[in-house]
Amino acid sequence: MSEPITSLSNPLIKQARALRQKKARDESGLFLVEGILHTGEAAAAGWQIESLLYCPARLKSDYGRELVERLAARHVHTQPVSETVFESFSEKENPAGIAALVRQKHLRLDQFPPFRLAVALVSPQDPGNIGTILRSIDATGADGLILLEGGADLYHPSTVRASMGSLFWKPIASASFAEFAAWARVGDFRIIGTSAHTASTLVVGRPAPSQPTLLLLGSEQKGLSPDQLSICTDLLSLPMRGRATSLNLAVAAGVFLYMLTSE
Repeated sequence: MSEPITSLSNPLIKQARALRQKKARDESGLFLVEGILHTGEAAAAGWQIESLLYCPARLKSDYGRELVERLAARHVHTQPVSETVFESFSEKENPAGIAALVRQKHLRLDQFPPFRLAVALVSPQDPGNIGTILRSIDATGADGLILLEGGADLYHPSTVRASMGSLFWKPIASASFAEFAAWARVGDFRIIGTSAHTASTLVVGRPAPSQPTLLLLGSEQKGLSPDQLSICTDLLSLPMRGRATSLNLAVAAGVFLYMLTSE
């Protein structure tokens, strides 16, 4: 085992800290994954781990220690660090003592695998919502996520945390809305849009395998524009029976996904 890093100015530690910022993530093509569960899921799903940082003084989990050994056996660079050093890049109050620098993946629409039900998000602004929706996609047995027109960074630490590992198991593509509309038209996909201004609250049931279905959701503030609604084959809304006028985007996505995957 190599000697623990104790210097906050070590280049690898400076890089781990820098990955909190989108600019560093974009320039390096890496992102930081923190925690035993998340790191273990990234490894299990076969994502490329460039470096594994762990703090022996904090890593109490048998699974966590086994994970370090397993990745070292795969010739992943595993590097012990001191508590002070680990805390310098950790975003948790009481970190478990393991984190990884992981290579990003970027899919185009033409690389998106065949699907039965997928979610498309237009310009989501909250990275936590993206991660939570990925978790719901995973939980409901849906097939993947498409991010349209930019928005929050898929590899933001909040996205990674909120996904609880689901980010590593579901295909995720990015595109402009125009590219998405053309792709969906060629594929003859069913597009279910969501709007607060439609009377339809129909529980549409499980999508038929013969016609792949896309659940299209607008951003937290603006929803779907008239042009975006115009490509939808169905529109759904959720009734608001109290004083609340809307639901959080991730909560609404979860409700719609369960509607669409119910028997």
